[in-house]
Amino acid sequence: MRVFRSFENLTDDARGAVVAIGNFDGLHLGHQTLLDQARKIARDLGVPLAILTFEPHPRMLFRADDPPFRLTSAQDRETAALSIDIDLFYQADFNRDFAAMTAEEFIERVLVKGLGAKHVVVGWDFCFGKGRAGNVDLLRAIGEKSGFGVTAVEAVTHDNGIIYSSTAIRQALRDGRPQDAAHLLGRPWEIAGTIAHGDARGRTIGFPTANVALGDHLRPKFGVYAIELGLISEADGETVECWVRGVANIGVRPSFGGDDEAGLEAHLFDFDQDIYDRRVRVRLHGFIRGEQKFDGLDALKAQIASDVIAAKEILGKI
Repeated sequence: MRVFRSFENLTDDARGAVVAIGNFDGLHLGHQTLLDQARKIARDLGVPLAILTFEPHPRMLFRADDPPFRLTSAQDRETAALSIDIDLFYQADFNRDFAAMTAEEFIERVLVKGLGAKHVVVGWDFCFGKGRAGNVDLLRAIGEKSGFGVTAVEAVTHDNGIIYSSTAIRQALRDGRPQDAAHLLGRPWEIAGTIAHGDARGRTIGFPTANVALGDHLRPKFGVYAIELGLISEADGETVECWVRGVANIGVRPSFGGDDEAGLEAHLFDFDQDIYDRRVRVRLHGFIRGEQKFDGLDALKAQIASDVIAAKEILGKI
């Protein structure tokens, strides 16, 4: 997969693709259905398959005061695209100037002059341009004149009736339903980050922890989860060299006075390696209980021991 941080001044071999457009936060099964259709069109036309996405996410520009909401960081979205057979990955800089383009300007500057798109694939509710004034009908009308086709993919629904969408996944995670989020994603939801030095309190009570900042990731329901932690190989970029099972608390640690920022603390089973400053991915497999404050260390230790048993039971079924 070739990655481009701009839609301008591209060489001929980086243009003329079937272009799937979207934020693709999470690259969930709905996104993958759209990309499967785009891939078929690309093969029929004998041209590359491309993704056009935006960074930062437009919501971060227009609603900067919103709580963190992202399912995947830009880096992790790009990594996910590597695994689904994408030829070209365009990431446009979504700034005030970009946002000010009219829908017609977006089509002309980005899709026609910039990417030379042969065909464009979007979701049925795709809106674009200043004030979100552009829609699929406008895209089709101008595309017909400009020489590119348009396919709008209908919403894809899970067998329980829920539409595959980033919104539904976010809600599942906020409700403490990581298994439901995984069904929509097609894989367990992950938090990626770097192991940081903590205050070593976990070690003093017999449960050492690996601490990961949540960054721009969505905050799932605070509490205790059964998890797997993947150590990312430093030699091979984002390749996970091994997965280690454990239990993690996500929240502000009320038993220790509460933290200003929510974080993730993972206690790993049968693991004692020094992994400080290592980049990791943490998969949430099951919600055990909500975060709570304990009266003393003995009560906390007893509850953690119970959480470990519950986590092993959940993880034993995956």
